[in-house]
Amino acid sequence: MRVTKHEHAGLTIREGGKTLVVDPGNFTDPLFDLGDLVAVVLTHEHPDHWTPEHLDRLRTAYPGVPIYGPEGVVKAAAGYDIIAVHPGDTLAVDPFTLRFFGGTHIEIHSSIPLIDNVGVLVNDEFYYPGDSYTVPKGADVQLLAAPMGGPWLKIGEAMDFVLAVSPRRAFGTHDMGLSVIGRGMHRARLKWATEQGGGEFFELDPGDSVDL
Repeated sequence: MRVTKHEHAGLTIREGGKTLVVDPGNFTDPLFDLGDLVAVVLTHEHPDHWTPEHLDRLRTAYPGVPIYGPEGVVKAAAGYDIIAVHPGDTLAVDPFTLRFFGGTHIEIHSSIPLIDNVGVLVNDEFYYPGDSYTVPKGADVQLLAAPMGGPWLKIGEAMDFVLAVSPRRAFGTHDMGLSVIGRGMHRARLKWATEQGGGEFFELDPGDSVDL
């Protein structure tokens, strides 16, 4: 299984010639050459995690491809036939098994309503929490995509999240709002947190991949 980081929160996961797309948002460049696209997962409704343009492009290239997301995405993306998923759900989209965790986006500010958010565990190996610090209970995470920046993120809390998951490998994502210097600083903090559990941290830029 190969996990590729794209701009900001966008990810592709490939296995056996088939592809899963996660969170192609408004900071993510158009995704092409996806091979056999079997599903799209949207962790929540914010535009940095999905756009109509991305969904239109993917649906045109891959008619009928299923798109999964929590209830908030179903409402926000009305007209795209989003299939609702909830924390605790498990589904199979060959060759991927998807397990969903969490339920709520981290609070940005008390004046901003909370929204639905799901983290997704792919093939019991790769975990991406969306905009949350939900730990996938009972999972032996081989690779973690750890958020590094955002209006809701404090780097100390992100470090605690990595410490709690204790992945074998990790890389930073959700990083478009960071300067070059800020990205380097936050990567260093998450690298430290990953290494406390004996794991290895990868500094991935858009287009870089990790194989499992």
